[in-house]
Amino acid sequence: MLELTMASVAGADAGATAGMLMADAPSEPGAVLRVGRDRNVCRLATPDDWLFVSRVHLEFRCGQDGAWSVFWLRGSHDEPSSEVSLTLTGGRPQPLEYGGAAALAPGASGEIVVLDRTQARSVNVGFYHEV
Repeated sequence: MLELTMASVAGADAGATAGMLMADAPSEPGAVLRVGRDRNVCRLATPDDWLFVSRVHLEFRCGQDGAWSVFWLRGSHDEPSSEVSLTLTGGRPQPLEYGGAAALAPGASGEIVVLDRTQARSVNVGFYHEV
């Protein structure tokens, strides 16, 4: 199972956990969890006016072997309005490339941060890949 928690944080709210959203999905081949502004397809949705987040920004996919990966989907622009980093618990933040992907090892936990390049706001997605 993959468990996600998401908090949208703006400026003075840094460190606040109010408004946290949660989603999970079993580790079955083909399972998908999405994060973005489009509430029709995303289990975790950000505020509509946060345009630095694409309609579907992050996609977590479970492969045939039950392992999860996260994908930063390319949007309609050549250059993104945000930066995305992945931090495994106990590790250092690693940038996730625009249009790129990263594997989440079984039992892994950590955080993915989508950072607005123009304002002090972010989307923080915690994850736990339960074995």
